[in-house]
Amino acid sequence: MPLNPEYQALLEQMAQLEGPPLVDLPVDVGRQMYRTMQPEAPEIEVGAVLDTDADGVPVRVYQPVGDGPFPVVMMYHGGGWVIGDLTTADAQSREVCRQVEALVISVDYRLAPEHRFPAAADDCYAATLWAGQNAHRFRGDPGRLALAGDSAGGNLAAVVSQMIRDKGGPAVAYQLLVYPVTDGVNFDTPSYHENGQDYMLTADSMHWFWNHYAPNAEDRRNPYASPLLAEDLTGLPAALVMTAEYDPLRDEGEAYAEALAKAGVEVELIRCDGLIHGFFGQSRTVQAAVEPMGRACKLLKAALS
Repeated sequence: MPLNPEYQALLEQMAQLEGPPLVDLPVDVGRQMYRTMQPEAPEIEVGAVLDTDADGVPVRVYQPVGDGPFPVVMMYHGGGWVIGDLTTADAQSREVCRQVEALVISVDYRLAPEHRFPAAADDCYAATLWAGQNAHRFRGDPGRLALAGDSAGGNLAAVVSQMIRDKGGPAVAYQLLVYPVTDGVNFDTPSYHENGQDYMLTADSMHWFWNHYAPNAEDRRNPYASPLLAEDLTGLPAALVMTAEYDPLRDEGEAYAEALAKAGVEVELIRCDGLIHGFFGQSRTVQAAVEPMGRACKLLKAALS
């Protein structure tokens, strides 16, 4: 499909600003820019919001309206493991909390380059173990647990699913992987060539993110960094993989869905035609992002019912 007109207009507006690309900014400036682009969304009302500590990992807990017990969704934010935080994941966390009627636990994992691989994965795994033991304190039902994330957060949801299978942890019913990063080794896919510039997330940005998070080539081959490279994908929870047509990560996300299916994992793949990377957090500002968010929440709710 052609690029969605809303995103075409948005990209044209951004091009007119003529600001420096992310890769030319200091990391702290890039983080602030991303917070400006993805501000908190208190207008998306939920029952309650609480910041707390998950065995040393900061988390934000979103409670739906009602008495519960509610299913539990771990939310791992995007931002290439370098930018992004609880603020930038606030809108999508609130949307999932409301639409799924789930307790959402958003994880403020350590960022690179100050904390490189495997810090982010370790923090998300630790927070998920904590949730399995403590979700009941917030009217959550840890027996109905899903892992969710977009971009680098989708990577972390896939990775934590593998970590729990390998190391133990609470039973996971479902993975929601939205345009996930799955491969830190191969940047020669058609989607990298077709969409590596001019569509918000660029190939240069992905190299910048990977160089901050896992500069060591051996680390990038670790399946806890590149889940697509795992030798064994059997025994993982059912998954929904969503990709965007105009996204350099499209092909590796779809390759991961195909690999899960070959391993016998129940998986649904949805390519969002006409959309670009980032739509999962943009349903307040881009009308075209409303339908895929609603679709993801509907499937997630059904899986946790």
